This record gives sequence, structure tokens and C-alpha cells, in this order.
Amino acid sequence: MNVTETIFALALASNCQPQQNFQYAYAAIARLGAAEFSKTYLIPCRDGVGADYWNSACLLRSRCSVEQLQNLLKQLEAETGRVRPSHQISLDIDLIAWGNSLSKMEFNPKKMPLALDVKIPLHDLWRHESLKYPRHSFEALSPI
Repeated sequence: MNVTETIFALALASNCQPQQNFQYAYAAIARLGAAEFSKTYLIPCRDGVGADYWNSACLLRSRCSVEQLQNLLKQLEAETGRVRPSHQISLDIDLIAWGNSLSKMEFNPKKMPLALDVKIPLHDLWRHESLKYPRHSFEALSPI
């Protein structure tokens, strides 16, 4: 890995036109560096109010700074029509952790403790103690 690159762990979610919004987000994220995406899971809304969500995760190796990436993620959400607050989420992308290697990642304190809908897809890509979760029966969708 290039010394100037950072690894970013991202969590993605959508319950409003999810296939279209995930395709858009995946393409945009892949332009930022080397991106590896998890399977996509269909997981119920945390509040039990909105429609089920598509949830996935990404490990991105990029030369972006944390601040640059956070701004780009907000921009992607806005471009898909994200409205806050709402239970119809076109796209939600959270920066979960970052670092120079998977063994030395800094977790975003604003996202702790991690929700199950973040842990399940991220665990596909990164076997970290903080990502352990109980057995589940959430469906993994076909690749996008």
C-alpha cells in the first residue's frame, strides 16, 4: 500500500430506490481509489418505522483526507436526493473507521456503538473484534 493512502471503512444504506442509488454510490466511491464492497443485505429499519434497508460496506484505499472524504460522502447523499429527517433514505453513507492498516484503524466515535446493520456487511470485509455479531437470518441480495 502507498504510504499516502488511507483505508476508510464505510457503511452504506438505502430504502428508497436502493439499486439505483447503490449503483451510483459504488461507481462514485470506486473513482476515489481502490474499493472493495461487501455483499448487500436486506435488513429491517432500526426504528421499525420505515421500509427495509439495503445495507452494505466498503473498504476504500484512497489519498483523500478524512475531511475530504466526509464532504464527498455528504455530496453523494445530496445528489441522490437525501432528505433529513426522513424514513425514506435515498442514500446514507457513514464513515465508520480510518487508518493506515486494518490493524490500526481509528473508529469514528460518532458512530459507536456500531449498529447491527453496520457490523454485518463490514464483517464480510474486515474481521475485527468490534464487528462481531450474533447469528442472523438477514438475506444477502444478489450482486448489484
